[in-house]
Amino acid sequence: MLEVTEHHLEVTRTARYYRVGHCDHKGELWYVLHGYRQAAARFLSRFTTIATDSRMVVAPEALNRFYLGSEPGRHGPESMVGATWMTREDREFEIQDYVRYLDALAEGIGLISSTTVLGFSQGVATAARWIVLGRIQPDRLILWGDYLPPDLDMELASSALKHTELVIVRGSEDPALDEESTMKEEERLKSVGITYQVLVYSGGHEIDPQALSQLSTQS
Repeated sequence: MLEVTEHHLEVTRTARYYRVGHCDHKGELWYVLHGYRQAAARFLSRFTTIATDSRMVVAPEALNRFYLGSEPGRHGPESMVGATWMTREDREFEIQDYVRYLDALAEGIGLISSTTVLGFSQGVATAARWIVLGRIQPDRLILWGDYLPPDLDMELASSALKHTELVIVRGSEDPALDEESTMKEEERLKSVGITYQVLVYSGGHEIDPQALSQLSTQS
């Protein structure tokens, strides 16, 4: 029997992103990275309240989309579609692809005087890897509702975040978080000298409007 071998081929993809608000090079730019099963347009709707004539919010959509429903049969126009940044399959190439995609997006939008990167849920790992492995150097990184990926090189992270303010946002009733994992995360950060702030809101696994408003006034 002939051996089955694995190969890879680079191809061109067309990525999609949404934005709201405006800014010039002196303004403020937020990149907001959605979580698993979410879509960029729906995710961006949580941020319209902070968009202004001098603050633009950009929501890139993950490259991998799928139907959310579990009903049998064909999916129709009413079927909800979500996206994921990666799975365990071919993960190294998935990470490489989305880091290059996000770098290209940032390069296309251009330099802005103040840049914030926010990752929510699965987007936390995506945002962290983008900062550490990509070319962006934001003024602030907001990690909301999840932990740093366990395979992240913390020495590289320390260097990448040297001039970036790190804010960790947690819901008091978020089922995705637990005390043991929170303590391990804090130990990882402190072990390499990464300073950070923690914002806790009363709520679950969601973009809390009051916490978001507080973050926007601090930028």
